[in-house]
Amino acid sequence: MEKTKGISRAQFLAGAAAVGVAGAVLPAGGAGAAGRGGLTRRGVVYTLGAGETPATAWSADRMRADLRAIRDDLHADTVDVTGDGVERLTATAAEAAELGLHIWLQPTLGDVPERDILDHLAETGRFAERLRRQGASVEFSVGCEFWLFVPGIIPGGTVLERIENLQNGTVDWPGMQRRLARFTAKAASLGRRVFHGRLSYASAPEIDHVDWNLFDVVGIDYYSYFPQRRDYVRELRQHLRWGKPVAITEFGTCTYRGAPEAGGMGWDIVDYDKTPPEIKGDPPPVRSERTQAAYLLDLLAVFESMDLYAAMVFEFLTADAPHRPGDPRHDLDMASYGIAKAVQDRPGDPDTGWHREPKEAFHAVARAYRRAGQRQ
Repeated sequence: MEKTKGISRAQFLAGAAAVGVAGAVLPAGGAGAAGRGGLTRRGVVYTLGAGETPATAWSADRMRADLRAIRDDLHADTVDVTGDGVERLTATAAEAAELGLHIWLQPTLGDVPERDILDHLAETGRFAERLRRQGASVEFSVGCEFWLFVPGIIPGGTVLERIENLQNGTVDWPGMQRRLARFTAKAASLGRRVFHGRLSYASAPEIDHVDWNLFDVVGIDYYSYFPQRRDYVRELRQHLRWGKPVAITEFGTCTYRGAPEAGGMGWDIVDYDKTPPEIKGDPPPVRSERTQAAYLLDLLAVFESMDLYAAMVFEFLTADAPHRPGDPRHDLDMASYGIAKAVQDRPGDPDTGWHREPKEAFHAVARAYRRAGQRQ
Protein backbone atom coordinates (compact mmCIF):
# COMPACT_ATOMS: atom_id res chain seq x y z
CA MET A 1 0.00 0.00 0.00
CA GLU A 2 1.71 3.13 -1.21
CA LYS A 3 -1.00 5.64 -0.48
CA THR A 4 -4.58 5.56 0.77
CA LYS A 5 -6.48 8.85 0.72
CA GLY A 6 -3.19 10.70 0.86
CA ILE A 7 -1.71 8.98 3.91
CA SER A 8 1.45 7.05 3.12
CA ARG A 9 2.25 3.48 4.11
CA ALA A 10 5.01 4.80 6.33
CA GLN A 11 2.61 7.03 8.26
CA PHE A 12 0.22 4.16 8.87
CA LEU A 13 3.08 1.95 9.92
CA ALA A 14 3.85 4.45 12.65
CA GLY A 15 0.24 5.14 13.57
CA ALA A 16 -0.92 1.55 13.78
CA ALA A 17 0.70 0.83 17.11
CA ALA A 18 -1.70 3.11 18.96
CA VAL A 19 -4.90 1.84 17.32
CA GLY A 20 -7.10 -0.42 19.38
CA VAL A 21 -5.85 0.97 22.67
CA ALA A 22 -8.18 3.36 24.73
CA GLY A 23 24.05 -11.68 13.28
CA ALA A 24 25.65 -13.53 16.23
CA VAL A 25 23.44 -15.35 18.69
CA LEU A 26 23.18 -13.55 22.01
CA PRO A 27 22.33 -15.03 25.39
CA ALA A 28 18.64 -14.78 26.22
CA GLY A 29 18.83 -11.51 28.10
CA GLY A 30 20.26 -9.54 25.17
CA ALA A 31 23.40 -7.44 25.14
CA GLY A 32 23.63 -7.05 28.89
CA ALA A 33 23.61 -10.79 29.39
CA ALA A 34 26.71 -10.96 27.21
CA GLY A 35 28.46 -8.57 29.59
CA ARG A 36 28.74 -5.62 27.22
CA GLY A 37 26.06 -3.33 28.57
CA GLY A 38 23.72 -1.15 26.55
CA LEU A 39 22.27 -1.83 23.14
CA THR A 40 24.08 -4.16 20.77
CA ARG A 41 22.63 -2.69 17.59
CA ARG A 42 21.62 0.92 16.98
CA GLY A 43 19.84 1.71 13.77
CA VAL A 44 17.19 3.47 11.76
CA VAL A 45 14.21 2.36 9.70
CA TYR A 46 14.67 2.96 5.98
CA THR A 47 11.27 2.65 4.31
CA LEU A 48 10.98 1.76 0.63
CA GLY A 49 8.07 2.29 -1.71
CA ALA A 50 7.22 3.39 -5.20
CA GLY A 51 6.73 7.00 -4.10
CA GLU A 52 3.60 9.09 -4.48
CA THR A 53 4.94 11.28 -7.32
CA PRO A 54 7.64 10.91 -9.97
CA ALA A 55 9.79 13.28 -7.92
CA THR A 56 9.70 10.98 -4.88
CA ALA A 57 9.89 7.70 -6.79
CA TRP A 58 12.49 5.23 -5.56
CA SER A 59 15.97 6.03 -6.81
CA ALA A 60 19.00 3.76 -6.56
CA ASP A 61 21.34 6.74 -6.50
CA ARG A 62 19.42 8.41 -3.69
CA MET A 63 19.30 5.12 -1.78
CA ARG A 64 23.09 4.76 -1.98
CA ALA A 65 23.61 8.31 -0.72
CA ASP A 66 21.10 7.76 2.10
CA LEU A 67 22.82 4.58 3.28
CA ARG A 68 26.18 6.30 3.33
CA ALA A 69 24.65 9.07 5.45
CA ILE A 70 23.15 6.46 7.79
CA ARG A 71 26.56 4.89 8.29
CA ASP A 72 28.87 7.91 8.22
CA ASP A 73 26.74 10.79 9.52
CA LEU A 74 24.16 9.09 11.75
CA HIS A 75 26.76 6.60 13.04
CA ALA A 76 24.20 3.80 12.91
CA ASP A 77 25.48 0.25 12.66
CA THR A 78 22.12 -1.19 11.58
CA VAL A 79 19.56 -0.35 8.92
CA ASP A 80 16.02 -1.73 8.96
CA VAL A 81 15.29 -2.15 5.25
CA THR A 82 11.52 -2.34 5.06
CA GLY A 83 8.69 -1.71 2.63
CA ASP A 84 7.56 -3.42 -0.53
CA GLY A 85 8.95 -4.30 -3.94
CA VAL A 86 11.41 -7.18 -3.99
CA GLU A 87 13.79 -5.38 -6.34
CA ARG A 88 13.89 -2.29 -4.10
CA LEU A 89 14.35 -4.36 -0.96
CA THR A 90 17.09 -6.58 -2.35
CA ALA A 91 19.02 -3.75 -4.03
CA THR A 92 18.99 -1.75 -0.79
CA ALA A 93 19.98 -4.72 1.35
CA ALA A 94 22.85 -5.55 -1.01
CA GLU A 95 24.13 -1.97 -0.87
CA ALA A 96 23.90 -1.97 2.93
CA ALA A 97 25.92 -5.18 3.02
CA GLU A 98 28.59 -3.58 0.82
CA LEU A 99 28.82 -0.71 3.31
CA GLY A 100 29.26 -3.11 6.21
CA LEU A 101 25.96 -2.26 7.89
CA HIS A 102 24.02 -4.87 9.82
CA ILE A 103 20.79 -5.52 7.92
CA TRP A 104 17.37 -6.08 9.42
CA LEU A 105 15.44 -7.02 6.28
CA GLN A 106 11.66 -6.81 6.56
CA PRO A 107 9.24 -7.08 3.63
CA THR A 108 5.98 -5.21 4.23
CA LEU A 109 3.42 -5.69 1.49
CA GLY A 110 -0.22 -4.93 2.19
CA ASP A 111 -3.73 -4.84 0.77
CA VAL A 112 -3.11 -7.70 -1.66
CA PRO A 113 -4.13 -11.38 -1.43
CA GLU A 114 -2.46 -13.47 1.26
CA ARG A 115 -0.70 -15.63 -1.34
CA ASP A 116 0.97 -12.55 -2.85
CA ILE A 117 2.15 -11.38 0.58
CA LEU A 118 3.67 -14.80 1.30
CA ASP A 119 5.32 -14.98 -2.13
CA HIS A 120 6.80 -11.51 -1.55
CA LEU A 121 8.04 -12.66 1.87
CA ALA A 122 9.61 -15.83 0.49
CA GLU A 123 11.45 -14.13 -2.35
CA THR A 124 12.86 -11.49 -0.03
CA GLY A 125 13.85 -14.13 2.52
CA ARG A 126 15.71 -16.18 -0.08
CA PHE A 127 17.76 -13.13 -0.96
CA ALA A 128 18.48 -12.51 2.74
CA GLU A 129 19.74 -16.09 2.99
CA ARG A 130 22.04 -15.56 0.00
CA LEU A 131 23.45 -12.46 1.66
CA ARG A 132 23.92 -14.37 4.91
CA ARG A 133 25.77 -17.20 3.15
CA GLN A 134 28.02 -14.64 1.50
CA GLY A 135 29.05 -13.36 4.93
CA ALA A 136 26.76 -10.35 5.37
CA SER A 137 25.40 -9.56 8.83
CA VAL A 138 21.67 -9.97 8.32
CA GLU A 139 18.53 -10.86 10.24
CA PHE A 140 15.13 -11.44 8.66
CA SER A 141 11.77 -10.20 9.88
CA VAL A 142 8.78 -11.88 8.25
CA GLY A 143 6.72 -8.70 8.36
CA CYS A 144 5.08 -5.98 10.38
CA GLU A 145 1.73 -5.85 12.16
CA PHE A 146 -0.07 -8.42 10.01
CA TRP A 147 -3.45 -7.45 11.48
CA LEU A 148 -3.04 -4.10 9.70
CA PHE A 149 -1.61 -5.13 6.34
CA VAL A 150 -3.01 -8.60 5.62
CA PRO A 151 -6.62 -8.59 4.37
CA GLY A 152 -8.99 -10.95 6.12
CA ILE A 153 -7.61 -10.75 9.66
CA ILE A 154 -9.66 -7.65 10.48
CA PRO A 155 -12.70 -6.74 8.35
CA GLY A 156 -12.03 -4.10 5.74
CA GLY A 157 -10.69 -4.01 2.22
CA THR A 158 -8.06 -1.36 2.94
CA VAL A 159 -5.83 -0.26 5.77
CA LEU A 160 -8.12 2.72 6.41
CA GLU A 161 -11.18 0.51 6.69
CA ARG A 162 -9.46 -1.92 9.04
CA ILE A 163 -8.31 0.91 11.30
CA GLU A 164 -11.81 2.36 11.32
CA ASN A 165 -13.28 -0.99 12.33
CA LEU A 166 -10.78 -1.26 15.17
CA GLN A 167 -11.58 2.23 16.39
CA ASN A 168 -15.31 1.58 16.19
CA GLY A 169 -15.02 -1.67 18.10
CA THR A 170 -16.70 -3.61 15.28
CA VAL A 171 -14.20 -6.47 15.45
CA ASP A 172 -14.66 -10.01 16.69
CA TRP A 173 -11.57 -9.90 18.89
CA PRO A 174 -11.23 -13.67 19.61
CA GLY A 175 -11.77 -14.46 15.93
CA MET A 176 -9.30 -11.79 14.89
CA GLN A 177 -6.68 -13.18 17.25
CA ARG A 178 -7.16 -16.69 15.85
CA ARG A 179 -6.75 -15.48 12.28
CA LEU A 180 -3.74 -13.36 13.23
CA ALA A 181 -2.07 -16.27 15.04
CA ARG A 182 -2.69 -18.56 12.06
CA PHE A 183 -1.12 -16.18 9.57
CA THR A 184 1.79 -15.32 11.86
CA ALA A 185 2.59 -19.02 12.29
CA LYS A 186 2.37 -19.55 8.54
CA ALA A 187 4.72 -16.62 7.88
CA ALA A 188 7.17 -17.86 10.54
CA SER A 189 7.22 -21.36 9.05
CA LEU A 190 7.84 -19.97 5.57
CA GLY A 191 10.55 -17.68 6.93
CA ARG A 192 12.30 -20.68 8.51
CA ARG A 193 12.26 -22.54 5.21
CA VAL A 194 13.85 -19.78 3.17
CA PHE A 195 16.14 -18.14 5.75
CA HIS A 196 18.42 -19.97 8.17
CA GLY A 197 19.62 -17.07 10.30
CA ARG A 198 17.79 -15.29 13.10
CA LEU A 199 14.11 -14.68 12.51
CA SER A 200 11.76 -12.05 13.93
CA TYR A 201 8.53 -10.10 13.41
CA ALA A 202 7.63 -6.46 14.15
CA SER A 203 4.64 -6.47 16.45
CA ALA A 204 2.30 -3.87 17.91
CA PRO A 205 2.07 -5.41 21.39
CA GLU A 206 -1.25 -3.71 22.13
CA ILE A 207 -2.84 -5.84 19.39
CA ASP A 208 -0.42 -8.62 18.44
CA HIS A 209 -0.34 -11.45 20.97
CA VAL A 210 2.63 -13.21 19.43
CA ASP A 211 3.87 -16.67 20.35
CA TRP A 212 7.52 -15.68 20.45
CA ASN A 213 8.53 -19.34 20.51
CA LEU A 214 8.16 -19.04 16.74
CA PHE A 215 10.97 -16.49 16.53
CA ASP A 216 14.51 -15.87 17.73
CA VAL A 217 14.14 -12.15 18.51
CA VAL A 218 11.15 -10.38 20.09
CA GLY A 219 10.29 -7.40 17.88
CA ILE A 220 8.36 -4.43 19.29
CA ASP A 221 7.05 -1.33 17.50
CA TYR A 222 7.06 1.12 20.41
CA TYR A 223 5.22 4.46 20.53
CA SER A 224 4.36 4.87 24.22
CA TYR A 225 4.69 8.13 26.09
CA PHE A 226 5.29 8.52 29.83
CA PRO A 227 6.50 11.58 31.77
CA GLN A 228 8.87 9.37 33.80
CA ARG A 229 11.49 7.06 32.31
CA ARG A 230 10.82 4.39 34.93
CA ASP A 231 7.38 3.85 33.43
CA TYR A 232 8.91 2.91 30.08
CA VAL A 233 11.09 0.38 31.88
CA ARG A 234 8.08 -1.06 33.67
CA GLU A 235 6.16 -1.46 30.43
CA LEU A 236 9.03 -2.87 28.40
CA ARG A 237 10.15 -5.33 31.05
CA GLN A 238 7.24 -7.65 30.24
CA HIS A 239 8.80 -8.46 26.86
CA LEU A 240 11.89 -9.92 28.52
CA ARG A 241 9.92 -12.82 29.98
CA TRP A 242 10.46 -14.90 26.82
CA GLY A 243 14.16 -15.12 27.58
CA LYS A 244 15.05 -13.85 24.11
CA PRO A 245 16.74 -10.71 22.78
CA VAL A 246 14.32 -7.79 22.45
CA ALA A 247 14.56 -5.47 19.45
CA ILE A 248 12.68 -2.18 19.33
CA THR A 249 11.84 -2.41 15.66
CA GLU A 250 10.37 1.10 15.57
CA PHE A 251 10.28 4.06 17.93
CA GLY A 252 9.79 7.72 17.19
CA THR A 253 7.55 10.74 17.17
CA CYS A 254 6.51 13.58 14.91
CA THR A 255 7.89 17.09 14.74
CA TYR A 256 5.60 19.33 16.78
CA ARG A 257 4.89 20.17 20.40
CA GLY A 258 2.69 17.51 21.97
CA ALA A 259 3.53 14.85 19.38
CA PRO A 260 4.99 12.35 21.90
CA GLU A 261 1.76 12.46 23.92
CA ALA A 262 -0.12 11.52 20.72
CA GLY A 263 1.87 8.27 20.58
CA GLY A 264 1.57 6.31 17.37
CA MET A 265 -1.22 8.56 16.09
CA GLY A 266 0.94 11.67 15.91
CA TRP A 267 0.68 11.66 12.14
CA ASP A 268 -3.06 12.36 12.32
CA ILE A 269 -2.83 16.16 12.10
CA VAL A 270 -3.19 16.45 8.31
CA ASP A 271 -6.42 17.04 6.40
CA TYR A 272 -5.88 15.12 3.17
CA ASP A 273 -9.34 15.97 1.86
CA LYS A 274 -8.08 19.47 1.10
CA THR A 275 -6.00 20.39 -1.95
CA PRO A 276 -3.24 20.85 -1.12
CA PRO A 277 -3.33 18.88 2.13
CA GLU A 278 -2.98 21.06 5.18
CA ILE A 279 -2.28 20.82 8.88
CA LYS A 280 -5.45 20.77 10.98
CA GLY A 281 -6.16 22.98 13.96
CA ASP A 282 -6.73 26.67 14.62
CA PRO A 283 -4.05 27.56 15.34
CA PRO A 284 -2.11 24.60 13.90
CA PRO A 285 0.35 22.69 16.06
CA VAL A 286 3.70 24.37 16.64
CA ARG A 287 6.63 22.82 14.82
CA SER A 288 9.30 21.62 17.23
CA GLU A 289 12.32 19.65 16.12
CA ARG A 290 13.54 19.88 19.72
CA THR A 291 10.50 17.94 20.95
CA GLN A 292 11.23 15.11 18.55
CA ALA A 293 14.92 15.01 19.47
CA ALA A 294 14.26 15.02 23.22
CA TYR A 295 11.79 12.11 22.98
CA LEU A 296 14.20 9.98 20.97
CA LEU A 297 17.03 10.62 23.40
CA ASP A 298 14.82 9.73 26.37
CA LEU A 299 13.85 6.42 24.83
CA LEU A 300 17.38 5.61 23.73
CA ALA A 301 18.54 6.13 27.30
CA VAL A 302 15.85 3.70 28.48
CA PHE A 303 16.76 1.05 25.92
CA GLU A 304 20.46 1.38 26.74
CA SER A 305 19.78 1.10 30.48
CA MET A 306 17.79 -2.11 29.94
CA ASP A 307 20.50 -3.69 27.77
CA LEU A 308 17.99 -4.42 25.00
CA TYR A 309 19.34 -6.05 21.88
CA ALA A 310 18.50 -3.43 19.24
CA ALA A 311 16.66 -0.17 18.67
CA MET A 312 15.75 1.36 15.33
CA VAL A 313 14.50 4.93 15.03
CA PHE A 314 11.42 5.35 12.88
CA GLU A 315 12.32 6.66 10.39
CA PHE A 316 15.09 8.13 8.21
CA LEU A 317 12.92 10.27 5.92
CA THR A 318 9.35 10.68 4.69
CA ALA A 319 9.89 12.10 1.22
CA ASP A 320 6.18 12.58 0.51
CA ALA A 321 5.71 14.85 3.55
CA PRO A 322 7.83 17.88 2.59
CA HIS A 323 8.93 20.64 4.94
CA ARG A 324 7.53 24.08 4.11
CA PRO A 325 9.57 26.70 6.01
CA GLY A 326 7.47 29.69 7.00
CA ASP A 327 4.20 27.99 6.03
CA PRO A 328 3.03 26.02 9.09
CA ARG A 329 -0.38 25.30 7.56
CA HIS A 330 1.28 23.27 4.78
CA ASP A 331 4.38 22.02 6.58
CA LEU A 332 3.54 18.32 6.20
CA ASP A 333 6.88 17.37 7.71
CA MET A 334 5.39 18.22 11.10
CA ALA A 335 3.36 15.00 10.71
CA SER A 336 6.44 13.02 9.72
CA TYR A 337 8.45 10.69 11.94
CA GLY A 338 11.53 11.25 9.77
CA ILE A 339 14.71 12.47 11.42
CA ALA A 340 15.62 14.09 8.12
CA LYS A 341 13.26 16.38 6.21
CA ALA A 342 12.50 16.67 2.52
CA VAL A 343 12.75 20.23 1.18
CA GLN A 344 11.35 20.92 -2.28
CA ASP A 345 13.27 23.09 -4.70
CA ARG A 346 9.98 24.84 -5.56
CA PRO A 347 7.82 24.59 -2.44
CA GLY A 348 4.31 23.40 -3.19
CA ASP A 349 5.16 21.90 -6.59
CA PRO A 350 4.88 18.09 -6.24
CA ASP A 351 6.85 17.56 -9.44
CA THR A 352 9.84 19.60 -8.36
CA GLY A 353 13.15 18.19 -7.27
CA TRP A 354 14.00 18.05 -3.59
CA HIS A 355 16.82 17.42 -1.17
CA ARG A 356 17.02 16.19 2.38
CA GLU A 357 18.26 18.08 5.40
CA PRO A 358 18.93 16.68 8.89
CA LYS A 359 16.63 17.66 11.72
CA GLU A 360 17.70 18.27 15.29
CA ALA A 361 16.73 14.65 15.99
CA PHE A 362 19.21 13.44 13.39
CA HIS A 363 22.06 15.29 15.05
CA ALA A 364 20.96 14.21 18.55
CA VAL A 365 20.73 10.54 17.62
CA ALA A 366 24.03 10.75 15.72
CA ARG A 367 25.79 12.07 18.84
CA ALA A 368 24.25 9.33 20.98
CA TYR A 369 25.17 6.59 18.51
CA ARG A 370 28.72 7.89 18.12
CA ARG A 371 29.29 8.04 21.88
CA ALA A 372 27.85 4.56 22.38
CA GLY A 373 30.02 3.17 19.62
CA GLN A 374 33.12 4.69 21.18
CA ARG A 375 32.29 3.12 24.56
CA GLN A 376 32.03 -0.31 23.00
